[in-house]
Amino acid sequence: MAKIKLVIFDCDGVLVDSEYLAAQIHAELLTQAGFPTTEEDIIEHYTGLSFAEILKIKEKTGDRAVSAVLLDKADQIFRKRMKKDLAAITGVRDCVATIREQLHLPYCICSNSASANIKAMLEQVKLYDLFRGRIFSAPEAGSKKPKPAPDIYLFAAEKAGLDPKQCVVLEDSVPGAKAAVAAGMRVVGFTGGRHARARLSGDLMETGVETTIARQSDFPATIRALDKFQE
Repeated sequence: MAKIKLVIFDCDGVLVDSEYLAAQIHAELLTQAGFPTTEEDIIEHYTGLSFAEILKIKEKTGDRAVSAVLLDKADQIFRKRMKKDLAAITGVRDCVATIREQLHLPYCICSNSASANIKAMLEQVKLYDLFRGRIFSAPEAGSKKPKPAPDIYLFAAEKAGLDPKQCVVLEDSVPGAKAAVAAGMRVVGFTGGRHARARLSGDLMETGVETTIARQSDFPATIRALDKFQE
């Protein structure tokens, strides 16, 4: 098995505790638009998908159009609420420091969020200095296909000049984990976000992740263990 040479983080729910906040906003807007939806429903069925993808699904199942205006509205509301409600996932800075200074590995972000939103969130929680110049946004890079397509992960590996098998990914959602597994990468599931439900670990394992963790502080040791593990 290839030695790990690149660490890739998802952003929402892995670096910033944003999934529950996005779920609240998306449920509110969909309900107002005539698609009764709860925060729990969004978390249960749509975590890891962009709001644009959720709207496409709702259009198909509801057999009627959903206004694209909701996309801008969701973005505006999120940016307003994140100023008081958004927090970093505990332990990110120490985790990254260990990966950089002890494991001596490069790292980056691969996310379904727009790069401007990723930057705004990371700046809000004072983590942007760690990831400046290391951000890959699925809607803006390569094929521009969002997860669960593997494209953004393959794009990051290609940019690093690496085989996907040399990359390890930390993902908190089923679509994201499926994308990383499909890309041929080593994948660790993360269950430390506020949105994580009781069976998330099992759902992630079913996608093909090798293990799950609930704390950022456990990620460096997990990377070491994966690097030593041979099937």
